Amino acid sequence: MTALGLTSVRCLCINQLRRGTAGKMNISKNSSEEQEFWLETSLDLALTLQQISLNPWDIVLCVSGTVIACENAIVVAIIFYTPALRTPMFLLVGSLAAADLLTGLGLIIHFVFLYCLRSELVSLVTVGILVGSFTASVSSLLAITIDRYLSLYNALTYYSERTVTRTYIMLLLTWSLSLSLALLPILGWNCLLEPSSCSIVRPLTKNNLIILSVSFFMVFGMMLQLYMQVCKIVCRHAHQIAVQRHLLSSSHYVTTRKGISTLALILGAFAICWLPFAIYCLIADHSYPSVYTYMTILPAIYNSLINPVIYAYRNQDIQKVLWAVCCGCSSKKLPFRSRSPSDV
Repeated sequence: MTALGLTSVRCLCINQLRRGTAGKMNISKNSSEEQEFWLETSLDLALTLQQISLNPWDIVLCVSGTVIACENAIVVAIIFYTPALRTPMFLLVGSLAAADLLTGLGLIIHFVFLYCLRSELVSLVTVGILVGSFTASVSSLLAITIDRYLSLYNALTYYSERTVTRTYIMLLLTWSLSLSLALLPILGWNCLLEPSSCSIVRPLTKNNLIILSVSFFMVFGMMLQLYMQVCKIVCRHAHQIAVQRHLLSSSHYVTTRKGISTLALILGAFAICWLPFAIYCLIADHSYPSVYTYMTILPAIYNSLINPVIYAYRNQDIQKVLWAVCCGCSSKKLPFRSRSPSDV
């Protein structure tokens, strides 16, 4: 091999060594940059998780909303898929279950958007859903109370087309009012432009929440008055039946006690669940600790958990459908007897 050839080979080896050293330096430089990038990403993620730490009360509300949604979805499905239960009485019970189902879904959506997609528009939408669902629930309870009263006061004409028409009118009014109130936060019924006017339920204003609370007390007063009339009618009917059968000492006492205990259960559950939150809305503002808001709104939410038990699962016809579903039988073949709303 000539001297020129040796020199060329030597230069080629030196160039390869230089390239290898430069490549290693580039690799080490890139790896250090990647390490710095992942370190910064981890710090940002940790800071984000620290900023949006989960509130235990929100977790409780989300879990409660899931249970409420599942419980009421069963009632809605039973009434919808059972033709024998599509009577005025069960339509109102189905309306109540649908409103409580919407309440449960609203709580779930509120939790998801609160920790995954924070924006003012989302908060307006979720609050609107909850306001509308609560309004529909309370309005449906009032409609059921009116239906019970009329079924006893006009017992002879209750099973007629007039009752069906009245039921559809009450349903239309209930959901029209609920939809109107649900849209108000989005249409400007909020405190986003004036944070000092916010109530304990942001973004509703203090004045708007007071109006809702006063409306609730009016509904509660109407229900109390109607159930007192129902109680008088039940006692009078039980007394007349007992006198005709000459069993005043036993059957009259048992029937009257059962009717009064049912009415006391309905009104007691409604008052215990809603009165704390309604009273707190009148006296509190946005400066109050949020823990008090959670402590008062949680019983109001649990009213949607209790309603199916009181108005649906205690009914024998719905119990038959549930047993039929569990046994794999068809609900269309089950015998149903005509019941008045007072039996619910």
